[in-house]
Amino acid sequence: MTKLKKIVVFIDMDDVLCDYAKAHKQHLLVHPEVTYPQSQYGFFTSLEPIEGGVENVKLLINDNRFSPYILTSPSYMNPLCYTEKRVWIERYFGLEFTQRLIISADKSLMKGDVLIDDNAQGNGQEKFDGTLIQFGTAEYPSWTKVMKRLIDLVSK
Repeated sequence: MTKLKKIVVFIDMDDVLCDYAKAHKQHLLVHPEVTYPQSQYGFFTSLEPIEGGVENVKLLINDNRFSPYILTSPSYMNPLCYTEKRVWIERYFGLEFTQRLIISADKSLMKGDVLIDDNAQGNGQEKFDGTLIQFGTAEYPSWTKVMKRLIDLVSK
């Protein structure tokens, strides 16, 4: 019996799973004197989930056709972001899934099939050796469209 290869899917956090932009904007409205809201203690742990993100990643976790990982870049403005991002992942996906959290400033170093990211460049996305699904674009404005593309990939 041949074992089917799982599709390795890397999923960015900021503005893909959690609403970084909204929190950044709100923080600046309340604290205009703070130039870098992401440098504040608790910024990353307080981020709200993006609609459909948590539910669909849980579907990927439980689908034996996929091997999902969280691949996020660190904020050099906040050394606590490593811990805060880890805490956020545990809160929404459980302790076991934190073993699939990768924090890297260069996403092209990872070997996988798919990268879901809101940016097409800046942290190695442009050199990623796989399919880039750019979340938040006209083509992939929501998790519904992203999941349709992932299902299409496994159906080939």
